[in-house]
Amino acid sequence: MSLNRILTISGLFALMLLAGDPAWAAGAIEGEVTKQPVNLSAISMFVIFVCITLGITYWAARRTKSAKDFYTAGGGITGFQNGLAIAGDYMSAATLLGLSGLVFAKGYDGFVYSIGFLVGWPIILFMMAERLRNLGKFTFADICSFRLQQTPIRSLAASGALSVVVLYLIAQMVGAGKLIQLLFGLDYAYAVVLVGIMMMVYVTFGGMIATTWVQIIKACLLLFGGTFMVVMAMSQFGFNFEALATKATEVHKSGISLMAPGGLLADPVSAISLGLALMFGTAGLPHILMRFFTVTDAKEARKSVFYATGFIGYFFMVVCTMGLCAIVIVGTDSSFYDAAGKLLGGGNMAAMHLAQAVGGDLFFGFISAVAFATILAVVSGLALAGASAISHDLYASVFKKGKATEQQEIRVSRIATICLGLLAIVLGIAFEKQNIAFMVGLAFGIAGSANFPVLILSMYWKGLTTRGAFIGGFIGLLTALILVILSPTIWVSIFGFEEAIFPYNHPALFSMTTAFLAIYVFSKLDNSEQARKEADLFDSQSVRSQTGVGAEGASAH
Repeated sequence: MSLNRILTISGLFALMLLAGDPAWAAGAIEGEVTKQPVNLSAISMFVIFVCITLGITYWAARRTKSAKDFYTAGGGITGFQNGLAIAGDYMSAATLLGLSGLVFAKGYDGFVYSIGFLVGWPIILFMMAERLRNLGKFTFADICSFRLQQTPIRSLAASGALSVVVLYLIAQMVGAGKLIQLLFGLDYAYAVVLVGIMMMVYVTFGGMIATTWVQIIKACLLLFGGTFMVVMAMSQFGFNFEALATKATEVHKSGISLMAPGGLLADPVSAISLGLALMFGTAGLPHILMRFFTVTDAKEARKSVFYATGFIGYFFMVVCTMGLCAIVIVGTDSSFYDAAGKLLGGGNMAAMHLAQAVGGDLFFGFISAVAFATILAVVSGLALAGASAISHDLYASVFKKGKATEQQEIRVSRIATICLGLLAIVLGIAFEKQNIAFMVGLAFGIAGSANFPVLILSMYWKGLTTRGAFIGGFIGLLTALILVILSPTIWVSIFGFEEAIFPYNHPALFSMTTAFLAIYVFSKLDNSEQARKEADLFDSQSVRSQTGVGAEGASAH
C-alpha cells in the first residue's frame, strides 16, 4: 500500500468527525433543496416531540435554582445518562442523512469515514476526562486558569469558545433551515426562526437539565429508529451481511468499485492537517467539554466517554449498513427517482427513502421528526456553552472579578442565550445562499489551535505561564483564521481570486504547530516572579487532577 493511500485513509478516519459533528449538518445538506410534500405523520410526531420537550423544560425550570443547576444540571447526571447525552450531541442529522448518503454513493469510503469518528475519543478518555472533572467547575476555562492568571486566560478561553460556538451556530442554523425545508416543506426563514426560538426556550428556562434530557431523548429515538430501519431492511437479505454486500456491489450505479477506497483527500498534507484538526479539535470543543462537569465525579466522567463511544460506534455501524441497504432497496426502485434519474430530494435523502420503503409513511414521519430533534438538541448545547462563556468566564470572573452573585450570573447567562439565539437566527437567514462549509473547518481549526493547546498544556506542563498561554493561544486562533481566509475555500471560491495564497483547505497542521511552538517559546522566555509562582502551583494542581481531593462535589463522595 502506497504512502499516499495510507495518508489518505488516515485523513478519512479523522474526517468522519465532521460527518458526526453537529456543524456538519450544514455541509451535509447545503446547496439547492427540493421541497418534499407536506407529511402529516412527520408534522404530528414533531408536535408530539416539541410538547414532550417543553414539558421537560418546565420540569427542569422548577429544579434550576442555582448557577450549578443552570450550567451543570447540579452535577447529578450519571455516567450512563451523560454518555447518552454526549452521543446525542454527536449523532447529528448529518450523521443520519450525510453518512448514509455517502455510503449510498461511494460505498467503502463512507465506511472508512465512520471509523474515523472514534479517533478523537481515546484522547478525551485517557488524557482529559478525569482531570476535567476534578479541576473544573462550569467551563474549560476553569481548568486553564486554575494556576494561571484569571483575567487574560479566561478572556482567551472565552474568545476561543465564542468563536467556535458562533461558527457552529451559523452552520447549524443554515443546515436546520434546509433540512426542515427538505423534510417538512416549511419555508427556510420560518424554519430558522422556529429552531432559534425553541433553542432559546430550552436553554433560558431549563438550562443544562433541560438540554441534557432533550439530548438523551433524541439519542434514544435516533438509536431506536436506526436499529428498527436496519432490522427491517436486513430481513430482506435473511440477515446475511455478505448477501447484502454482494447484491449492493452488483446493482450499484456509480461505476466505482463499491468495496474499494476512492481518491478522497489524496493530498497527504491536507489529509494530515484535517486529521489533526478533527482529532484534537474535538478535545477543544466547549459544548463537549462542558458535559464533563455535569457528572458527580471523575469516575462517572470516564464512564461518560466509555458509554458515548459505544453508542456512537454502534450508531455508525447502523448507518453504514443503512447506506448499503439503500443501494439495493432504494437504488433499484424507480419510484424514488425523478425523470432525470436523480434521487428525489437529493443524495442525502437515501436514508429517508429507505425509511419509507421499509416502514411506510408513518415510519418516514418518525425519522423526519427525529432528524429535526437532533437539531434542537445540538443548538441547545451550543447556546448553553456560549452563554456560560459570556456569563461565567467574562462577566463573573473578568468584569466582576469573582464578586458577582449566582442570581446575577444566571440572569446574564439567560440574556446571553437570548442574544445568541437572535444572532443565530439573523445570521442563519443571512447565510442562506452562502457556502458555509468553511465555517466547519474553521471552528475545528480554532478549537484545535487555540483551545486544545492551552487546555492540554495547562494540565500536563509545569512550565506553562500566563504570558505563554495568552500570546500563544491568540497566535493559534489568528493563524487558523488567517490561513482559512487565504485558502482555496475562501480566497478562490468566495473572493474569486484565481489562485489561493495558502494552497491547502485545512490549516491545522500549520496553526496547531504554530500555537504549540508560540506557547512554548513565550513561556520559556517568561522569567517573572508570577511565572515561578505558577510553576510552584503545578504540583498541587496535579494532585487534585488525579485524586479529586478538593474537587467540586468531592466532599459528597
